[in-house]
Amino acid sequence: MEFVEFSAKTVDDAITEALIKFGTTSDQIDYEVIEKGSSGFLGFNSKPAVIKARKKFTVEDYAVEFLEKVFHAMDMQVEIIVNHNEESHVLEVELKGDDMGILIGKRGQTLDSLQYLANLAVNKQSDNYVKVKLDTEDYRKRRRDTLENLARNIAYKVKRTKRPVSLEPMNPFERRVIHSALQNDKYVATHSEGDEPYRHVVVTLKK
Repeated sequence: MEFVEFSAKTVDDAITEALIKFGTTSDQIDYEVIEKGSSGFLGFNSKPAVIKARKKFTVEDYAVEFLEKVFHAMDMQVEIIVNHNEESHVLEVELKGDDMGILIGKRGQTLDSLQYLANLAVNKQSDNYVKVKLDTEDYRKRRRDTLENLARNIAYKVKRTKRPVSLEPMNPFERRVIHSALQNDKYVATHSEGDEPYRHVVVTLKK
């Protein structure tokens, strides 16, 4: 955020003007005194106090700023809702708007790429690592449910045919869902094969 100039009778008054403008508290702004101001003699030749101030950027601000630039370039109107869990260092970002399918992309690839870039943008500015999670229209949960159903269906097929089944290439998150869904199955086992971006899960019958 750029510095904005404020002037008032005293420095404290100028700071108060800045706090009202930014809608925040004194610990959330940076400011520099340009002119301390003076009352003059009998009110003559008085000078106002002048400061330059700006609101301190938080990780939420960096995430929103980055995403707004992306959506502006895409000519999309997107509402950005941010929830920062400081204890777990996770920044959950919910995107709302029309045509969210564009942001999701095929099997969530566009959303994953945007999430990756948002992580880079935020952590470039943050002293501590923050994990940025992007979602829209509850896609992550819907995708997890779909993958868990797929895992159960594939496990049934392996048990019936007694032959291993290789799934299509998936990203790390999707592979973890498959592994997790079948980890307690008594009859099948899972492992990953191949190199990114073609790494995939193989479901086999336990010996």
